[in-house]
Amino acid sequence: MDTERKIAREDLFPFVHYEYGEAYFGSSGKMRFRIAREPLKNVHFTPPDKRGDASLLVTTWKGPFGYAATEEEQRTEKLFPFSEEGMQQAADWLDELARQIG
Repeated sequence: MDTERKIAREDLFPFVHYEYGEAYFGSSGKMRFRIAREPLKNVHFTPPDKRGDASLLVTTWKGPFGYAATEEEQRTEKLFPFSEEGMQQAADWLDELARQIG
């Protein structure tokens, strides 16, 4: 079995990117994915105690089409903690899926 990672934490944007309310789109083989803060809003300049609860929403789908051109029923979503640890968990999950899908 191939032990080389397909998606590693270092492949994803730095955590601060998601604090700006921006999504990250990527792909690995046939799999496409989107990572975003949920709710999607810019909180970078908001004091941490005023930001409210948030999660990382990771969405995956089989290519070749992009997010907007793929029907919602064909997407899979999973929530992770909005933290560096959550980013690592998301990277691990995406890596596992990328290995399965090819």
